[in-house]
This record gives sequence, C-alpha cells and structure tokens, in this order.
Amino acid sequence: MVIKKVGSGKFYHVIVRPKSQFVMFRNHDVGRKGHVERLAGKRKNGNWATHSWLIDKREADIIRNVLVGKNAAVRNVLSRLRRKPVWKNGDVFTAGPEINIREVDKPTPAMKNAWKKNIGKVQKVRVKK
Repeated sequence: MVIKKVGSGKFYHVIVRPKSQFVMFRNHDVGRKGHVERLAGKRKNGNWATHSWLIDKREADIIRNVLVGKNAAVRNVLSRLRRKPVWKNGDVFTAGPEINIREVDKPTPAMKNAWKKNIGKVQKVRVKK
C-alpha cells in the first residue's frame, strides 16, 4: 500500500511539459479567479506553451492516484490532456500536453479544405458586387 504525502499548498500541480523546455514563466487564471490557473512557459524560440495547470484542492479529488475534477471547468481542463493526471509526489501530478499538431505537420488536410471553402465564399461575394 502506498501512502501519499499530500503537500500543504493550495493547488494541485498537473505538469504537462518539463521545466527544462522553458526560459520564462507566467501564470494566469482560467475562468473564476483562484480556481484553475495555467502556468505558461516561453521557449527559446519565443513560442509559448503550457508548462502546468494549477487546480485548487477544493475543486478536485484524488481517486486511485488519478486527479478527478469536481466541477465542469476542472473536468474540461483535465479532459483536454493527452493522459489522465497521475499522482507523482506530494501535490504534483503528471500528464501529457494538450492534443495539438506539430508545426511541421501543418497545414493539415482539414486546414487546407477549410481555407478552400473560405476562399470560395469570399470569391462568390466579390462576384455578386
């Protein structure tokens, strides 16, 4: 049996990407103040990405070493992660980054189709004038 030592802080930390990928950090509230916060990191190339999510301990429960949200806002944040947040140590959980597409794989076929449709709409409007 594993005995968890939950820290004394106000938030659970859901680590999405390693700290070593970033050179600077900023956090901001998502939704209501003080309930869910996003800790964003700036990479060397200037792009920003999510380093971790800070979730108020009153807004989530630990069930079988997995963090589960009590309300819709927290469940929405946790559902967008690639993996369920699994308890690591203290108040820290690990999960994969949000589902997104690498820049080298863009534009995707869906993006190309959307562009074609939008260009077609603009062209139809211009012809009518």
